[in-house]
Amino acid sequence: MVIKHINDISLYINSRFNQSAINHILLFVKVLCCVFISINLVACSSRDKPAPVVTVYGSTPLKNSIKSSINTNEYTVRSGETLYSIAWRANSDVRQIAKLNKIQPPYNIYSGQKLFLVSKNKGKSAKASPSKHLSKKQTKSSNVTSPKVVKNTIASSKKQAYGENVSKNKTGRSNLPKKNFSQKISHWQWPVKGKIIAKFSSKVQGNKGIDIAGRRGTNIRAAANGKVVYAGSALRGYGKLIIIKHNDDYLSAYAHNDKILVKEQQQIRSGDVIAKMGNTDAQRVMLHFEVRFRGKSVDPLKYLPK
Repeated sequence: MVIKHINDISLYINSRFNQSAINHILLFVKVLCCVFISINLVACSSRDKPAPVVTVYGSTPLKNSIKSSINTNEYTVRSGETLYSIAWRANSDVRQIAKLNKIQPPYNIYSGQKLFLVSKNKGKSAKASPSKHLSKKQTKSSNVTSPKVVKNTIASSKKQAYGENVSKNKTGRSNLPKKNFSQKISHWQWPVKGKIIAKFSSKVQGNKGIDIAGRRGTNIRAAANGKVVYAGSALRGYGKLIIIKHNDDYLSAYAHNDKILVKEQQQIRSGDVIAKMGNTDAQRVMLHFEVRFRGKSVDPLKYLPK
């Protein structure tokens, strides 16, 4: 194609100029063509590193989401973490990890404590570092819970335990439901109105929730009644994150917030404003919303009203 254009230019020039001028003009045109082709070749070969992998809609880089997950058999608690945030990253049920490490409600842990996430011996609980605030004397019946409130909510550098408030159980029932019984949520509501820019995926590296676009500062609301069990930014890839426990089966998470308006252990009612929309640890302003059932990711659209 370039050669054809040069020939056309040559015919035009032959009809207008003498032979000496023609030779100089043709030489100049050929040099320009060579320079143009060289620049294009260099540009095409200049990228020596692959582009960063992000979601189709430009949300959290995939590498950040992978790094935030825990795939090891053991884990050492760091300052600012809760058993719920660790279970979230491990994609596991908090009760399973608690049982494996012989941690009783309200799930007190401390910074530097070693936790087993997977049992080494089938059918046997692995021995792990016990929580410093666990009582040595256990009552035979697990049906009655202590009304004592544990004030600290997160692991500190001084090995100070955290835990959730122990609610007064008026009915005298056990906190742990039967394995085959699902505690359903009577009412779910949308955490924010907006366009869904990414849906749930069950793939290993797929989106574990839904992404909803919006404007910075838009109110983020609790999807159902519950208690805040995590509020912070320790989970890489989620930015400023809130996790709400609705019951022993269901948790919901609200990520990439610009501002968190609630505290851990705070009781929340459906529709309460808990945060302001932002883009912390994301590449656009949005809410990343997840629902977990017994520690496993489920599609939020199956629960939210149509």
